[in-house]
Amino acid sequence: MTAALSPYEGMNVRSLVQTQALSRPDHPAIIWEPFSGEARAWTYGELNADLAAFAAGLAKRGVRAGQRVLIHLDNCPELVIAWLGCAYLGAVAVTTNTRSSREELAYFAGHSQVVGAITQPAYAEIVAAAATELKWLTITSTDAGEAPAWTPGGSESFAALLGAADDLPPMPADPWASFAIQYTSGTTSRPKAVLWTHGNALWGGQASAEHEGLRPDDVHLVTLPLYHTNAQSYSLLASLWVGATVVIQPRFSASRFWDVSLRRRCTWTSMIPFCNRALMAQPSPDWHHYRLWGNAISSPPTDAVFGVKTIGWWGMTETVTHGLVASANLPNPTRSIGRPARGYDVKVVDDGGRPVGAGESGDLLIQGRRGVSLFAGYAGDPAATAAAFDAEGSFLTGDRVYRDASGAMFFADRSKDMLKVGGENVAASEIERVVGAVPGVREVAVVAARDPMLDEVPVAFVIPTAEASASHLIAAINAACVHSLATFKQPRQVRLVEALPRSTLEKVAKARLRELLSAEAAANSSGAPA
Repeated sequence: MTAALSPYEGMNVRSLVQTQALSRPDHPAIIWEPFSGEARAWTYGELNADLAAFAAGLAKRGVRAGQRVLIHLDNCPELVIAWLGCAYLGAVAVTTNTRSSREELAYFAGHSQVVGAITQPAYAEIVAAAATELKWLTITSTDAGEAPAWTPGGSESFAALLGAADDLPPMPADPWASFAIQYTSGTTSRPKAVLWTHGNALWGGQASAEHEGLRPDDVHLVTLPLYHTNAQSYSLLASLWVGATVVIQPRFSASRFWDVSLRRRCTWTSMIPFCNRALMAQPSPDWHHYRLWGNAISSPPTDAVFGVKTIGWWGMTETVTHGLVASANLPNPTRSIGRPARGYDVKVVDDGGRPVGAGESGDLLIQGRRGVSLFAGYAGDPAATAAAFDAEGSFLTGDRVYRDASGAMFFADRSKDMLKVGGENVAASEIERVVGAVPGVREVAVVAARDPMLDEVPVAFVIPTAEASASHLIAAINAACVHSLATFKQPRQVRLVEALPRSTLEKVAKARLRELLSAEAAANSSGAPA
């Protein structure tokens, strides 16, 4: 049977940017707004030239199409040039969280078999120590615009990596070719390598732009990390698709948000609940240019404070863009996460796989097309890829939702072994793997506790062995987590217990641990004893 064509036959990420460079060469594409130092702008013509020069530089160093390049950077222009520049050659960019531990980085680099890496001075030592098989290491001149505390030796500068744009090798415009990898938490003890094709990237740009009502004259502020799907797809690729302008800051800063927004006349930005809460502590301007914000929920009460409409959405790295999205034009129920987006078939089912009715929560399943509207697979892990889909080909999201009588959907809960820490997905099993390996730990269970700023934080309940010293064991657990886990994955509390609550088949009843933490939090807020 002949395979159906991609919607993007004869296209790739390189052809998208080149098309915009031909049609609007002098329109601002990227504006860099560092916290210190000079701002800088790239037109579409200049961006295209720098991406070609970067790809030519990779080719000169022997990088071939399909090979993987590690990009370990905070938000900065070099991250954009490296990420898209890899695509100009056909290399695969592997973007990693800059809060990752050395052990996590070593896993990412080894698993993805990267041939080279691009990082910044602050992370040069950890990258070099973790990725020992690198053929080359490139380091930017600043730390996301800040003067570095030291200048590492034994590596080349980012400027030296650039080649001559005229030396850019030709490449077929194949939408099925591999584009990029992100490592994301799942229900296994190790993060999974989510592989996107060029078709995925084009779909993410086109669909996100349509969902957000983006126009060529929009100015999209990016403060969320560019190593994640939200900033990559919802913001950068969406803006490139319509030829809009992207303003990039090193990270979200509540005190700088409105100044940059007003000065650059920003019309769109993607938020997370933490950002809203932080902005509430800042004075809001009487006017601004924002037309819409995107966030986890629609129409939060803060819309009246900020004078902007917020559309809610739901998506994952595996869905590339929003699988559920609210309307940019019609009213949306408060706190809703939207409706099924075009291009996806969505089901909400009970534990037996039967559809649930309005008002009933159920597991969220989503169908799309692999390599277009759904990720290509987990790189190097066909078993995990197969396990992520049911017999009918629906992706098992691990989230639970419900819909109201109008059809609008709302978030209910996530997989019980997944935490959401300040916008970052964290698998409890990742933390349990590290804690469980500490001598003196007989058993461990990790659950989420509510947090006023980060939504959730990890708490580890540990049964010690008989000979373990309590104080020494807690110190050893904390040290192991600092060594092996990103900061946001490290437990905020380690509790030693004699036993863990059990359910059927002697499984740990984590729901009862969560109930205990909730009861304690309620008692603390009221001043009553738990």
